[in-house]
Amino acid sequence: MIRFAPEGYPFILGSFLLAVIASVFLIWALRTGSHGITFYSTLSAFCIFFLGTFFMAYFFRDPERAIPQGKSVFVSPADGKVILIREVFEPEYLHAEAKEISIFMSPLDVHVNRAPCDGRVIAVRYSPGKYMAAYRDEASLQNENIVMHLAGDDGQVLVRQVAGFVARRAVCRAKEGDLLARGERYGIIKFSSRLDVYLPKDVVLKVKTGDRVKAGESVIAVKN
Repeated sequence: MIRFAPEGYPFILGSFLLAVIASVFLIWALRTGSHGITFYSTLSAFCIFFLGTFFMAYFFRDPERAIPQGKSVFVSPADGKVILIREVFEPEYLHAEAKEISIFMSPLDVHVNRAPCDGRVIAVRYSPGKYMAAYRDEASLQNENIVMHLAGDDGQVLVRQVAGFVARRAVCRAKEGDLLARGERYGIIKFSSRLDVYLPKDVVLKVKTGDRVKAGESVIAVKN
């Protein structure tokens, strides 16, 4: 059975309803023998909303994933392409050196986000901002974003959902105090966007720039 993210149902059902309405007018136009502007306008509307329904269903799909087992494993929190890997000092939450991995999600990727490791949610903070292209380095801090701070057995982790030029809404379902399991769904970013994850400095990375990863399934780092 196909699963969809809950946030997608208004878009899927809305497009489907508009397609149904357009189909009613299209049938009426065919029965009345209308082949003028009304017929072709109605046909175009039906095609747009019909295809829109399929696109919305495809975009908000939420497939099951095989979560890697074992200790000290960190999985990707998002589907997409690794566009940046660097060592940084994170001053706001971790107050420590960390390894940052940035993942860019295109409109064709699954946009459901998953927890990179087991842990307790220490904080969730929303920050308003711009909507520049998500692949730009400065987008992480200047764009609208939601930060989730996790504390687990293998250290503290920070995950930042970043809205992009097309994406205008990030959703974090987790709340302060929640316990998340590795690979557990915790949010979504609507349409193309970016996700940054900050891992403990002493982890061994298992990905490189340009790699494609899957949320909850691809191992991005391990801690020895």
